[in-house]
Amino acid sequence: MPVRHQLPRIIHRLEQITMSSTNRRSFLARGAALAAVPTVAALADGALAGQASAATSTDLPDYAPVPASALGPAVNSQGYYVGRIEKNLYWVTDGTYQSAFLTTREGVVLFDAPPSIGQNLQRAIDEIAAANGVSNRVTHLVYSHHHADHLGASSLFGKKVVRIGHAETRKLLARDNDPTRPLPDITFEKSHTLRVGGERVELAWHGTNHTPDNVYIHLPDHKTLMLVDVLLPGWVPFDSFNLNEDVPGSIAAPAKAMSYPWKHFVGGHIGRLGTRQDMVVYQQYVDDIVANVKKALTAVDPTPFFAKYGNNAWAAVKEYQAAQVAYASEPVIRKYTGVLAAADVYTASTTFIILESLRLDLGVGSQVHA
Repeated sequence: MPVRHQLPRIIHRLEQITMSSTNRRSFLARGAALAAVPTVAALADGALAGQASAATSTDLPDYAPVPASALGPAVNSQGYYVGRIEKNLYWVTDGTYQSAFLTTREGVVLFDAPPSIGQNLQRAIDEIAAANGVSNRVTHLVYSHHHADHLGASSLFGKKVVRIGHAETRKLLARDNDPTRPLPDITFEKSHTLRVGGERVELAWHGTNHTPDNVYIHLPDHKTLMLVDVLLPGWVPFDSFNLNEDVPGSIAAPAKAMSYPWKHFVGGHIGRLGTRQDMVVYQQYVDDIVANVKKALTAVDPTPFFAKYGNNAWAAVKEYQAAQVAYASEPVIRKYTGVLAAADVYTASTTFIILESLRLDLGVGSQVHA
């Protein structure tokens, strides 16, 4: 699908993420990231100007080409692709979001319901059900976490569907009171085994990561793990490290994912499935940022920034941290351009978030005044 056709959906996606996050640090860190990276602020100014005068392609910045390895299958004329993962487990994508479903002799188990895919979820299920002579009725809907961009089409499946999610997901959805995301009927704290029509799905919570309620969805008989908003196969994380609410927890999540036996990975975003090698590359990418940030925290001298800006502490901090981000991110951008899509787009904002987490959560670089 041409990028221009996806822009309304992408803008809506950004608005959803920003409004759905209630974590104070995530909100403040996002604002700080915009301040710390001057090019982002410049683009924001350009976007505002574009409200009065539409931007042309020549006004917009150039980025590195997307590696072919990052791209998934083409969507059909209705805007979706549906394919088999393993046996009777399938996945659906619109090129930006992903869902999955399992056909059973008692009905269909659906995993997440992104609104950007919307009615195409049922169309994809109908297509597979008709081809295989099985039921197309969705009987269960598993929630990965509470965010609207992954659950906003849940209400399309009616009141008779059994919804399953983490206990914290239910609390957060009750707070948000969004009719498009009905509360889960079945909740769990640590783990839950869902058995439907002779099939088995293992759900587990291993601590906070992207959100307090994000869960690991394992289908052992289908060699598949679904973990949303952590690894985006073939791509670097979305802006500001996927807007993760618990940065240390998110950094630890891939190792927990790799402890499961799986071959196929559903990450919830972008147009293809993931592999174990994708997770290895992603872990190395994050490890490289962490290592460079630790160097930047000692290598970049704050003196010139505070000497120049005097009592304007925020100006000094902004430029000092921008220099740290550049020091830490530029080698990573060079290393992963052509390896991971959008390495030149979002590595700097992810670096800033990791820098702040190392400082604030782990105390790296913190010095006690003598």
